[in-house]
Amino acid sequence: MSIPINIEKLLSGTIVEGTRMEFKKGWNPTAIMRTVCAFANDFENEGSGYIVIGVQESNGKPQRPVVGFNPEDFEQVQKEMIGYCNLIQPNYMPRLSLEEIDGKYVLLIWVPAGSIRPYKVPDDVLAKYKTYNYRIRQYSSSVVPNVEQEAELIQLTARIPFDDRVNTLTGIENLSFDLMREHLASIKSKLFNKSGGMTVEELATAMNLCEGAQEHLFSKNVGLLMFSKNPKQFFPNVQIDVVEFPQGTGAKEFKEKTFDGAIQKQLTDALSYIRTNIIQSKVKKYSDRAEADHFSNYPYEAIEEALANAVYHRSYELREPIEVRILPHAIEVISYNGVDPSLKQSDFERGVVRIRRYRNRRIGGFLKELELTEGRGTGIPTIIRALKNNGSPSPIFDTDEPNRTYFVIEIPIHPDFMETDSPSDDLKELETGETSGSPIENEVGQTGGSMGGSIGGSIGGSIELTQRQEQIILMIKEDHKVSYRAIAEMLMINESAVKKHLNSLKNKGVLERIGGTRGYWKIMEI
Repeated sequence: MSIPINIEKLLSGTIVEGTRMEFKKGWNPTAIMRTVCAFANDFENEGSGYIVIGVQESNGKPQRPVVGFNPEDFEQVQKEMIGYCNLIQPNYMPRLSLEEIDGKYVLLIWVPAGSIRPYKVPDDVLAKYKTYNYRIRQYSSSVVPNVEQEAELIQLTARIPFDDRVNTLTGIENLSFDLMREHLASIKSKLFNKSGGMTVEELATAMNLCEGAQEHLFSKNVGLLMFSKNPKQFFPNVQIDVVEFPQGTGAKEFKEKTFDGAIQKQLTDALSYIRTNIIQSKVKKYSDRAEADHFSNYPYEAIEEALANAVYHRSYELREPIEVRILPHAIEVISYNGVDPSLKQSDFERGVVRIRRYRNRRIGGFLKELELTEGRGTGIPTIIRALKNNGSPSPIFDTDEPNRTYFVIEIPIHPDFMETDSPSDDLKELETGETSGSPIENEVGQTGGSMGGSIGGSIGGSIELTQRQEQIILMIKEDHKVSYRAIAEMLMINESAVKKHLNSLKNKGVLERIGGTRGYWKIMEI
Protein backbone atom coordinates (compact mmCIF):
# COMPACT_ATOMS: atom_id res chain seq x y z
CA MET A 1 0.00 0.00 0.00
CA SER A 2 1.24 3.49 -0.80
CA ILE A 3 2.06 5.93 2.00
CA PRO A 4 0.55 9.45 2.16
CA ILE A 5 3.76 11.40 1.60
CA ASN A 6 5.78 12.54 -1.39
CA ILE A 7 9.01 10.51 -1.54
CA GLU A 8 10.92 13.27 -3.35
CA LYS A 9 10.06 15.83 -0.65
CA LEU A 10 10.81 13.28 2.06
CA LEU A 11 14.35 12.75 0.79
CA SER A 12 14.84 16.50 0.37
CA GLY A 13 14.45 16.98 4.12
CA THR A 14 12.10 19.95 3.70
CA ILE A 15 9.05 18.43 5.38
CA VAL A 16 10.49 15.87 7.82
CA GLU A 17 13.36 16.60 10.20
CA GLY A 18 16.47 14.44 10.05
CA THR A 19 15.80 13.00 13.51
CA ARG A 20 12.65 11.38 12.11
CA MET A 21 14.37 9.69 9.16
CA GLU A 22 16.82 6.85 8.82
CA PHE A 23 18.44 5.60 5.63
CA LYS A 24 19.66 2.06 5.02
CA LYS A 25 21.60 0.82 2.01
CA GLY A 26 20.15 -2.67 2.44
CA TRP A 27 17.80 -4.82 4.49
CA ASN A 28 19.20 -5.16 8.03
CA PRO A 29 16.40 -6.44 10.33
CA THR A 30 18.23 -6.06 13.65
CA ALA A 31 19.04 -2.35 13.23
CA ILE A 32 15.76 -1.63 11.45
CA MET A 33 13.57 -3.14 14.19
CA ARG A 34 15.38 -1.10 16.85
CA THR A 35 14.52 2.03 14.89
CA VAL A 36 10.91 0.90 14.36
CA CYS A 37 10.56 0.54 18.14
CA ALA A 38 12.14 3.97 18.78
CA PHE A 39 9.89 5.74 16.26
CA ALA A 40 6.81 3.97 17.68
CA ASN A 41 7.69 5.19 21.19
CA ASP A 42 7.92 8.78 19.85
CA PHE A 43 9.66 10.03 22.99
CA GLU A 44 9.69 13.66 21.81
CA ASN A 45 6.13 13.68 20.38
CA GLU A 46 7.53 14.53 16.95
CA GLY A 47 5.13 12.34 14.97
CA SER A 48 5.79 9.68 12.37
CA GLY A 49 9.23 8.30 11.58
CA TYR A 50 10.44 7.01 8.21
CA ILE A 51 12.99 4.34 7.33
CA VAL A 52 14.11 4.31 3.70
CA ILE A 53 15.85 1.15 2.47
CA GLY A 54 17.89 1.39 -0.70
CA VAL A 55 19.44 4.77 0.07
CA GLN A 56 23.00 5.36 1.16
CA GLU A 57 23.59 8.23 3.56
CA SER A 58 26.47 10.52 4.41
CA ASN A 59 26.36 12.63 7.57
CA GLY A 60 22.64 11.93 7.84
CA LYS A 61 21.90 13.10 4.29
CA PRO A 62 20.61 10.76 1.55
CA GLN A 63 22.93 10.25 -1.39
CA ARG A 64 21.46 10.68 -4.87
CA PRO A 65 20.92 8.84 -7.11
CA VAL A 66 19.65 6.16 -4.73
CA VAL A 67 21.14 2.66 -4.56
CA GLY A 68 17.72 1.08 -4.94
CA PHE A 69 15.81 -1.88 -3.48
CA ASN A 70 14.98 -5.00 -5.50
CA PRO A 71 11.17 -5.03 -5.82
CA GLU A 72 11.22 -8.83 -6.13
CA ASP A 73 12.29 -9.00 -2.46
CA PHE A 74 9.29 -6.98 -1.29
CA GLU A 75 6.97 -9.88 -0.45
CA GLN A 76 9.69 -11.74 1.44
CA VAL A 77 10.56 -8.66 3.49
CA GLN A 78 6.86 -8.16 4.28
CA LYS A 79 6.62 -11.72 5.64
CA GLU A 80 9.76 -11.27 7.73
CA MET A 81 8.48 -7.95 9.10
CA ILE A 82 5.30 -9.60 10.38
CA GLY A 83 7.38 -12.08 12.36
CA TYR A 84 9.76 -9.45 13.73
CA CYS A 85 6.94 -7.07 14.66
CA ASN A 86 5.24 -9.84 16.64
CA LEU A 87 8.36 -9.76 18.84
CA ILE A 88 7.69 -6.12 19.78
CA GLN A 89 5.92 -5.83 23.16
CA PRO A 90 3.09 -4.89 22.76
CA ASN A 91 2.70 -5.85 19.09
CA TYR A 92 3.25 -3.06 16.61
CA MET A 93 3.14 -3.12 12.81
CA PRO A 94 4.48 -0.26 10.65
CA ARG A 95 3.42 0.30 7.03
CA LEU A 96 5.49 -0.65 4.02
CA SER A 97 5.46 0.77 0.51
CA LEU A 98 7.55 0.52 -2.64
CA GLU A 99 8.31 4.00 -3.92
CA GLU A 100 9.92 4.92 -7.23
CA ILE A 101 12.66 7.57 -7.39
CA ASP A 102 15.72 8.19 -9.58
CA GLY A 103 14.49 5.44 -11.91
CA LYS A 104 14.73 2.83 -9.12
CA TYR A 105 12.62 1.51 -6.26
CA VAL A 106 13.18 2.09 -2.56
CA LEU A 107 11.41 0.41 0.35
CA LEU A 108 9.73 2.99 2.57
CA ILE A 109 8.73 1.98 6.10
CA TRP A 110 6.32 4.42 7.71
CA VAL A 111 6.27 4.24 11.52
CA PRO A 112 3.41 6.29 13.01
CA ALA A 113 3.69 7.06 16.72
CA GLY A 114 2.15 4.15 18.64
CA SER A 115 -1.06 4.56 20.61
CA ILE A 116 -0.17 2.01 23.33
CA ARG A 117 3.44 2.96 24.05
CA PRO A 118 5.92 2.22 25.54
CA TYR A 119 7.27 -0.54 23.29
CA LYS A 120 10.13 -2.98 23.83
CA VAL A 121 12.06 -4.86 21.16
CA PRO A 122 14.81 -7.51 21.28
CA ASP A 123 18.30 -6.08 20.98
CA ASP A 124 18.83 -8.63 18.20
CA VAL A 125 15.69 -10.05 16.57
CA LEU A 126 17.83 -12.77 14.94
CA ALA A 127 19.34 -14.06 18.20
CA LYS A 128 18.17 -17.35 19.68
CA TYR A 129 18.04 -15.94 23.20
CA LYS A 130 16.56 -12.46 23.17
CA THR A 131 17.13 -9.54 25.52
CA TYR A 132 14.37 -6.89 25.43
CA ASN A 133 14.84 -3.15 25.87
CA TYR A 134 12.91 0.05 25.25
CA ARG A 135 14.28 2.19 22.43
CA ILE A 136 13.99 5.94 21.90
CA ARG A 137 15.39 8.38 19.34
CA GLN A 138 18.27 10.53 20.50
CA TYR A 139 19.23 12.87 17.70
CA SER A 140 19.62 10.50 14.74
CA SER A 141 20.20 7.29 16.70
CA SER A 142 17.94 4.65 18.27
CA VAL A 143 19.25 4.11 21.80
CA VAL A 144 18.32 2.36 25.04
CA PRO A 145 16.97 5.06 27.40
CA ASN A 146 18.69 5.76 30.71
CA VAL A 147 16.82 5.35 34.00
CA GLU A 148 15.30 8.86 33.95
CA GLN A 149 14.32 8.62 30.29
CA GLU A 150 12.73 5.20 30.83
CA ALA A 151 10.62 6.54 33.69
CA GLU A 152 9.52 9.47 31.54
CA LEU A 153 8.73 7.15 28.62
CA ILE A 154 6.48 5.01 30.84
CA GLN A 155 4.65 8.14 32.01
CA LEU A 156 3.88 8.99 28.37
CA THR A 157 1.54 5.98 28.22
CA ALA A 158 -1.40 8.13 29.32
CA ARG A 159 -0.30 11.26 27.45
CA ILE A 160 -1.10 10.70 23.80
CA PRO A 161 -1.33 14.18 22.17
CA PHE A 162 -4.92 15.35 21.75
CA ASP A 163 -4.82 15.45 17.94
CA ASP A 164 -3.69 11.80 17.74
CA ARG A 165 -6.32 10.50 20.16
CA VAL A 166 -9.29 8.43 19.04
CA ASN A 167 -12.60 10.29 19.22
CA THR A 168 -15.04 7.66 20.47
CA LEU A 169 -18.04 9.95 19.96
CA THR A 170 -18.07 9.50 16.19
CA GLY A 171 -17.11 7.01 13.53
CA ILE A 172 -15.57 7.84 10.19
CA GLU A 173 -18.82 8.89 8.54
CA ASN A 174 -17.89 12.53 9.23
CA LEU A 175 -14.58 12.32 7.36
CA SER A 176 -14.68 13.84 3.89
CA PHE A 177 -13.37 11.58 1.13
CA ASP A 178 -12.89 14.65 -1.07
CA LEU A 179 -10.82 16.55 1.53
CA MET A 180 -8.56 13.56 2.08
CA ARG A 181 -7.94 13.17 -1.65
CA GLU A 182 -7.45 16.94 -2.01
CA HIS A 183 -4.64 16.76 0.55
CA LEU A 184 -2.98 13.84 -1.24
CA ALA A 185 -3.19 15.71 -4.55
CA SER A 186 -1.68 18.84 -2.94
CA ILE A 187 1.37 16.97 -1.67
CA LYS A 188 1.65 14.86 -4.85
CA SER A 189 1.43 11.56 -2.99
CA LYS A 190 1.34 8.36 -5.02
CA LEU A 191 -1.56 7.32 -2.82
CA PHE A 192 -3.77 9.87 -4.59
CA ASN A 193 -3.90 7.81 -7.80
CA LYS A 194 -4.78 4.64 -5.88
CA SER A 195 -7.32 6.35 -3.62
CA GLY A 196 -9.90 6.78 -6.39
CA GLY A 197 -10.84 3.11 -6.07
CA MET A 198 -10.83 3.04 -2.26
CA THR A 199 -13.66 3.36 0.24
CA VAL A 200 -13.65 6.08 2.90
CA GLU A 201 -12.69 3.43 5.46
CA GLU A 202 -9.74 2.22 3.40
CA LEU A 203 -8.43 5.70 2.72
CA ALA A 204 -8.82 6.84 6.34
CA THR A 205 -6.93 3.72 7.45
CA ALA A 206 -4.17 4.32 4.91
CA MET A 207 -3.75 7.89 6.17
CA ASN A 208 -3.82 6.80 9.84
CA LEU A 209 -6.90 8.92 10.56
CA CYS A 210 -8.87 6.23 12.38
CA GLU A 211 -8.47 3.35 14.76
CA GLY A 212 -10.47 0.40 16.06
CA ALA A 213 -11.96 -2.85 14.83
CA GLN A 214 -12.58 -3.00 11.08
CA GLU A 215 -16.33 -3.23 11.64
CA HIS A 216 -16.35 -0.23 13.98
CA LEU A 217 -13.67 2.36 13.22
CA PHE A 218 -13.42 5.59 15.20
CA SER A 219 -12.02 8.83 13.79
CA LYS A 220 -8.95 10.40 15.33
CA ASN A 221 -9.24 14.04 16.36
CA VAL A 222 -6.79 15.09 13.64
CA GLY A 223 -9.10 13.55 11.04
CA LEU A 224 -12.08 15.54 12.30
CA LEU A 225 -10.06 18.77 12.52
CA MET A 226 -8.47 18.56 9.07
CA PHE A 227 -10.68 16.30 6.98
CA SER A 228 -14.25 17.00 8.07
CA LYS A 229 -16.17 19.88 6.54
CA ASN A 230 -17.48 21.15 9.87
CA PRO A 231 -14.96 20.63 12.70
CA LYS A 232 -16.97 23.01 14.93
CA GLN A 233 -19.56 20.24 15.21
CA PHE A 234 -17.06 18.39 17.41
CA PHE A 235 -14.80 21.22 18.63
CA PRO A 236 -16.80 24.41 19.36
CA ASN A 237 -15.11 27.71 18.42
CA VAL A 238 -12.41 26.04 16.32
CA GLN A 239 -12.06 29.07 14.05
CA ILE A 240 -9.87 32.05 13.25
CA ASP A 241 -11.28 35.51 14.01
CA VAL A 242 -9.67 38.45 12.22
CA VAL A 243 -10.72 41.67 13.98
CA GLU A 244 -9.75 45.12 12.69
CA PHE A 245 -9.58 48.05 15.14
CA PRO A 246 -8.91 51.14 12.97
CA GLN A 247 -8.84 53.45 16.01
CA GLY A 248 -7.42 50.95 18.51
CA THR A 249 -9.10 48.64 21.01
CA GLY A 250 -10.32 51.59 23.10
CA ALA A 251 -12.64 52.74 20.30
CA LYS A 252 -16.08 51.32 19.51
CA GLU A 253 -15.44 50.87 15.80
CA PHE A 254 -14.22 47.44 14.68
CA LYS A 255 -14.76 44.95 11.86
CA GLU A 256 -14.71 41.19 12.38
CA LYS A 257 -14.43 38.30 9.94
CA THR A 258 -14.56 34.62 10.94
CA PHE A 259 -12.87 31.77 9.07
CA ASP A 260 -14.06 28.23 9.70
CA GLY A 261 -14.07 24.80 8.05
CA ALA A 262 -11.10 22.42 8.07
CA ILE A 263 -8.28 24.07 10.02
CA GLN A 264 -5.86 24.14 7.06
CA LYS A 265 -8.60 25.92 5.06
CA GLN A 266 -9.10 28.39 7.90
CA LEU A 267 -5.38 29.14 7.80
CA THR A 268 -5.08 29.61 4.05
CA ASP A 269 -8.31 31.67 3.82
CA ALA A 270 -7.31 33.96 6.71
CA LEU A 271 -3.83 34.48 5.23
CA SER A 272 -5.34 35.27 1.83
CA TYR A 273 -7.67 37.84 3.42
CA ILE A 274 -4.82 39.51 5.32
CA ARG A 275 -2.60 39.55 2.25
CA THR A 276 -5.34 41.15 0.12
CA ASN A 277 -6.89 43.58 2.60
CA ILE A 278 -4.25 44.43 5.20
CA ILE A 279 -0.77 44.20 3.73
CA GLN A 280 0.44 47.26 1.80
CA SER A 281 3.73 47.97 0.05
CA LYS A 282 5.86 51.06 -0.50
CA VAL A 283 8.88 51.96 -2.59
CA LYS A 284 11.34 54.52 -1.28
CA LYS A 285 13.65 56.13 -3.86
CA TYR A 286 16.88 57.99 -3.13
CA SER A 287 18.62 60.79 -4.96
CA ASP A 288 22.13 59.47 -4.27
CA ARG A 289 21.66 55.90 -5.57
CA ALA A 290 19.74 54.01 -8.19
CA GLU A 291 18.45 51.22 -5.94
CA ALA A 292 15.13 51.80 -4.23
CA ASP A 293 13.91 50.15 -1.02
CA HIS A 294 10.84 47.94 -1.23
CA PHE A 295 9.05 47.19 2.03
CA SER A 296 5.61 46.40 3.46
CA ASN A 297 3.67 47.56 6.47
CA TYR A 298 3.90 43.93 7.61
CA PRO A 299 6.07 41.29 5.92
CA TYR A 300 3.77 38.49 4.75
CA GLU A 301 6.28 35.80 5.72
CA ALA A 302 6.11 36.88 9.37
CA ILE A 303 2.29 36.92 9.41
CA GLU A 304 2.17 33.52 7.70
CA GLU A 305 4.55 31.94 10.19
CA ALA A 306 2.87 33.50 13.24
CA LEU A 307 -0.61 32.35 12.25
CA ALA A 308 0.55 28.89 11.12
CA ASN A 309 2.30 28.47 14.48
CA ALA A 310 -0.93 29.39 16.27
CA VAL A 311 -2.86 26.74 14.31
CA TYR A 312 -0.09 24.20 14.95
CA HIS A 313 0.50 24.78 18.67
CA ARG A 314 -2.87 25.89 20.09
CA SER A 315 -4.89 23.63 22.39
CA TYR A 316 -7.90 22.20 20.59
CA GLU A 317 -9.35 21.04 23.89
CA LEU A 318 -10.16 24.66 24.79
CA ARG A 319 -13.21 26.37 23.32
CA GLU A 320 -11.39 29.52 22.28
CA PRO A 321 -10.78 30.77 18.73
CA ILE A 322 -7.46 31.99 17.40
CA GLU A 323 -7.69 35.77 17.25
CA VAL A 324 -5.84 38.08 14.88
CA ARG A 325 -6.11 41.73 15.91
CA ILE A 326 -5.32 44.37 13.31
CA LEU A 327 -4.39 47.48 15.30
CA PRO A 328 -3.20 50.89 14.06
CA HIS A 329 0.37 50.11 15.12
CA ALA A 330 0.62 46.30 15.03
CA ILE A 331 -0.91 42.92 14.30
CA GLU A 332 -1.46 40.62 17.27
CA VAL A 333 -1.89 36.85 16.89
CA ILE A 334 -3.42 35.37 20.06
CA SER A 335 -3.78 31.65 20.71
CA TYR A 336 -4.88 29.52 23.66
CA ASN A 337 -3.59 27.97 25.77
CA GLY A 338 -0.09 29.30 26.27
CA VAL A 339 3.33 27.99 25.42
CA ASP A 340 4.91 24.95 27.03
CA PRO A 341 6.07 25.66 30.63
CA SER A 342 9.60 24.55 29.72
CA LEU A 343 10.00 27.62 27.49
CA LYS A 344 11.19 30.86 29.05
CA GLN A 345 10.39 34.43 28.02
CA SER A 346 14.11 34.99 27.49
CA ASP A 347 14.08 32.21 24.86
CA PHE A 348 11.63 34.22 22.76
CA GLU A 349 13.47 37.49 23.29
CA ARG A 350 16.69 35.83 22.07
CA GLY A 351 14.86 34.17 19.18
CA VAL A 352 16.08 30.70 20.19
CA VAL A 353 13.19 28.37 20.98
CA ARG A 354 13.62 24.65 21.55
CA ILE A 355 10.30 22.95 22.20
CA ARG A 356 10.65 19.87 24.40
CA ARG A 357 7.52 18.18 23.08
CA TYR A 358 4.98 19.20 20.47
CA ARG A 359 1.33 19.55 21.46
CA ASN A 360 -0.10 18.52 18.08
CA ARG A 361 2.33 16.18 16.36
CA ARG A 362 -0.05 15.04 13.60
CA ILE A 363 -1.34 18.53 12.74
CA GLY A 364 2.25 19.75 12.52
CA GLY A 365 3.12 16.92 10.14
CA PHE A 366 0.23 17.69 7.81
CA LEU A 367 0.96 21.44 7.81
CA LYS A 368 4.61 20.78 6.97
CA GLU A 369 3.57 18.55 4.07
CA LEU A 370 1.43 21.42 2.78
CA GLU A 371 4.41 23.77 3.32
CA LEU A 372 2.31 25.98 5.59
CA THR A 373 4.84 25.83 8.42
CA GLU A 374 8.55 25.19 8.67
CA GLY A 375 10.62 22.59 10.48
CA ARG A 376 11.40 22.08 14.12
CA GLY A 377 11.96 25.26 16.13
CA THR A 378 12.35 27.58 13.11
CA GLY A 379 9.12 29.58 13.39
CA ILE A 380 10.29 32.29 15.81
CA PRO A 381 13.64 32.89 14.01
CA THR A 382 11.72 33.12 10.71
CA ILE A 383 9.45 35.85 12.12
CA ILE A 384 12.39 37.81 13.54
CA ARG A 385 14.35 37.52 10.29
CA ALA A 386 11.39 38.59 8.12
CA LEU A 387 10.82 41.72 10.20
CA LYS A 388 14.50 42.60 10.19
CA ASN A 389 14.74 42.20 6.41
CA ASN A 390 11.68 44.44 6.03
CA GLY A 391 13.20 47.17 8.22
CA SER A 392 10.47 46.70 10.83
CA PRO A 393 10.85 46.77 14.63
CA SER A 394 11.39 43.45 16.41
CA PRO A 395 8.36 41.31 17.32
CA ILE A 396 7.03 41.10 20.87
CA PHE A 397 6.19 37.73 22.44
CA ASP A 398 4.03 37.70 25.53
CA THR A 399 2.17 35.28 27.81
CA ASP A 400 0.58 35.48 31.24
CA GLU A 401 2.71 34.22 34.09
CA PRO A 402 2.60 31.80 35.75
CA ASN A 403 -0.58 30.29 34.31
CA ARG A 404 0.35 30.57 30.61
CA THR A 405 -3.23 30.45 29.40
CA TYR A 406 -2.52 32.41 26.21
CA PHE A 407 0.34 33.36 23.91
CA VAL A 408 0.58 36.58 21.91
CA ILE A 409 2.86 37.42 19.00
CA GLU A 410 2.83 41.16 18.28
CA ILE A 411 4.17 42.17 14.87
CA PRO A 412 4.84 45.94 14.79
CA ILE A 413 4.00 48.04 11.76
CA HIS A 414 6.87 49.41 9.67
CA PRO A 415 7.69 52.97 10.90
CA ASP A 416 6.98 54.48 7.47
CA PHE A 417 3.35 53.32 7.75
CA MET A 418 2.67 54.89 11.15
CA GLU A 419 -0.20 57.36 11.08
CA THR A 420 1.16 60.88 10.72
CA ASP A 421 -1.85 62.83 9.51
CA SER A 422 -4.45 61.77 12.11
CA PRO A 423 -6.66 64.64 13.34
CA SER A 424 -6.64 63.07 16.82
CA ASP A 425 -6.14 65.52 19.66
CA ASP A 426 -3.60 63.12 21.14
CA LEU A 427 -1.33 63.32 18.13
CA LYS A 428 -1.77 67.09 18.05
CA GLU A 429 -0.74 67.14 21.70
CA LEU A 430 2.46 65.30 20.88
CA GLU A 431 3.42 68.04 18.43
CA THR A 432 2.23 71.14 20.29
CA GLY A 433 1.85 70.21 23.95
CA GLU A 434 -1.82 71.28 23.78
CA THR A 435 -4.72 69.17 24.94
CA SER A 436 -8.45 69.48 24.68
CA GLY A 437 -8.98 67.49 27.87
CA SER A 438 -10.90 64.24 28.32
CA PRO A 439 -13.19 62.52 30.83
CA ILE A 440 -10.16 60.84 32.38
CA GLU A 441 -9.30 64.10 34.13
CA ASN A 442 -12.16 63.48 36.57
CA GLU A 443 -10.82 59.99 37.29
CA VAL A 444 -7.23 60.97 38.02
CA GLY A 445 -8.01 64.13 39.96
CA GLN A 446 -7.55 67.01 37.49
CA THR A 447 -4.00 66.02 36.68
CA GLY A 448 -2.69 69.32 35.32
CA GLY A 449 -0.27 70.45 38.03
CA SER A 450 -1.93 68.24 40.67
CA MET A 451 0.78 65.64 41.30
CA GLY A 452 1.98 66.99 44.60
CA GLY A 453 4.50 69.30 42.93
CA SER A 454 6.60 66.41 41.60
CA ILE A 455 5.69 67.10 37.98
CA GLY A 456 3.71 70.31 37.73
CA GLY A 457 4.15 70.62 33.93
CA SER A 458 7.93 70.31 34.10
CA ILE A 459 10.68 68.41 35.90
CA GLY A 460 13.51 70.32 37.45
CA GLY A 461 12.30 73.36 35.53
CA SER A 462 13.76 72.02 32.30
CA ILE A 463 11.76 68.99 31.10
CA GLU A 464 8.33 70.00 29.83
CA LEU A 465 5.51 67.45 29.94
CA THR A 466 2.12 67.62 28.29
CA GLN A 467 -1.01 67.07 30.31
CA ARG A 468 -1.50 63.63 28.73
CA GLN A 469 2.03 62.62 29.68
CA GLU A 470 1.35 63.72 33.26
CA GLN A 471 -1.73 61.48 33.27
CA ILE A 472 0.35 58.52 32.10
CA ILE A 473 3.01 59.17 34.77
CA LEU A 474 0.28 59.20 37.42
CA MET A 475 -1.03 55.82 36.17
CA ILE A 476 2.46 54.34 36.29
CA LYS A 477 2.85 55.60 39.87
CA GLU A 478 -0.32 53.69 40.71
CA ASP A 479 0.71 50.53 38.79
CA HIS A 480 4.28 50.25 37.49
CA LYS A 481 3.27 47.22 35.37
CA VAL A 482 0.35 48.94 33.64
CA SER A 483 -0.02 47.82 30.00
CA TYR A 484 -0.32 49.86 26.80
CA ARG A 485 -3.87 48.58 26.43
CA ALA A 486 -4.90 49.57 29.96
CA ILE A 487 -3.53 53.10 29.49
CA ALA A 488 -5.32 53.42 26.15
CA GLU A 489 -8.64 52.31 27.63
CA MET A 490 -8.39 54.62 30.63
CA LEU A 491 -7.42 57.63 28.53
CA MET A 492 -9.86 56.68 25.73
CA ILE A 493 -7.16 56.96 23.07
CA ASN A 494 -5.63 54.41 20.70
CA GLU A 495 -2.58 52.36 21.58
CA SER A 496 -0.39 53.92 18.89
CA ALA A 497 -0.82 57.30 20.64
CA VAL A 498 0.06 55.69 23.99
CA LYS A 499 3.26 54.29 22.48
CA LYS A 500 4.19 57.70 21.12
CA HIS A 501 3.70 59.29 24.54
CA LEU A 502 5.74 56.60 26.29
CA ASN A 503 8.54 56.85 23.72
CA SER A 504 8.58 60.61 24.24
CA LEU A 505 8.81 60.14 28.02
CA LYS A 506 11.67 57.68 27.58
CA ASN A 507 13.48 60.08 25.25
CA LYS A 508 13.09 62.86 27.82
CA GLY A 509 14.67 60.61 30.46
CA VAL A 510 11.53 60.52 32.59
CA LEU A 511 10.77 56.81 32.13
CA GLU A 512 12.78 53.64 31.75
CA ARG A 513 11.50 50.20 30.80
CA ILE A 514 12.95 47.41 32.97
CA GLY A 515 12.76 43.75 31.88
CA GLY A 516 11.21 43.78 28.41
CA THR A 517 7.61 42.76 27.72
CA ARG A 518 7.10 41.19 31.14
CA GLY A 519 8.89 43.93 33.01
CA TYR A 520 7.79 47.24 34.53
CA TRP A 521 8.09 51.00 34.17
CA LYS A 522 10.53 52.95 36.35
CA ILE A 523 10.06 56.66 36.88
CA MET A 524 13.51 58.23 36.88
CA GLU A 525 14.66 60.59 39.60
CA ILE A 526 15.43 63.82 37.73
